[in-house]
Amino acid sequence: MIHDKSGEDVVTRMKNIQQVELGRYQMTPWYFSPYPLELTSLPCLFICEFCLKYVKSKTCLKRHRQKCDLIHPPGNEIYRKGNISFFEIDGRKNKTYCQNLCLLAKLFLDHKTLYYDTDPFLFYIMTEFDTFGFHLVGYFSKEKESAEDYNVACILTLPPYQRCGYGKLLIEFSYLLSKHEGKTGTPEKPLSDLGLLSYRSYWTQAILEYILPLKPPTDHDSDFPQVTVAEISEGTAIRKEDILTTLHNNNLLQYYKNQYVIALNKELIAQHRKSMEKRKVRIDPKCLSWVPKDWSRRGKW
Repeated sequence: MIHDKSGEDVVTRMKNIQQVELGRYQMTPWYFSPYPLELTSLPCLFICEFCLKYVKSKTCLKRHRQKCDLIHPPGNEIYRKGNISFFEIDGRKNKTYCQNLCLLAKLFLDHKTLYYDTDPFLFYIMTEFDTFGFHLVGYFSKEKESAEDYNVACILTLPPYQRCGYGKLLIEFSYLLSKHEGKTGTPEKPLSDLGLLSYRSYWTQAILEYILPLKPPTDHDSDFPQVTVAEISEGTAIRKEDILTTLHNNNLLQYYKNQYVIALNKELIAQHRKSMEKRKVRIDPKCLSWVPKDWSRRGKW
């Protein structure tokens, strides 16, 4: 179900789809995806942007669109602010859609993805809305039950929407769900190179966003705010190990008077504020309409 490229046959690492057209975008795939063999010789693969059915020609796509009445992913809309929406999709109830989503995602994910067994997973689809419908921007999947409390299995922003802040928006949304579940979360490993960069950047910003507004305690003889890693974890839903790794990678931990302290410098703070100004689109917790389910009761599957 989760594939590591090191164990795959050499042939399956070779890119097999030359071009893919999804809505108004034509994209060049990066990696292999197990689409039917007869489609791999085509100059372009055409995909319905709403149900994700794949066809061999523009004519076939037009015929399909005359019959397909979907204008949004086949799930519950659990978040909307402005033109950004998130839909929750059960991998068991909408198996074909989720399998097609995984096939599409595998074109741009080298490290891992699930394909055939989508039943144990939930999929959170981020879309942009316009007069024509809700257009797929990216998604993340997560296990209904994760012994390790992973809050993300696979995560992807489609290439046309990359470098627009949507990657961090997906990550931010995954942690919002963790907060509502009363848990801390972490993504399943290994992350892609791009995914690791995105998470490290998000963790740094989220931690600093939590720390900087803190004030020194009035009942303590100190000029500095007092905070523990456990409190940061509770406030951000980021796992303690990820917080410590982030602080270490940014050289923010110093040993002072027999204890570790978080040492911020003006340059880092200025850089953080500049970065936050660029994050024009943020998740608004008040716009979430979602109640966590107890998936430990298998009958709910």
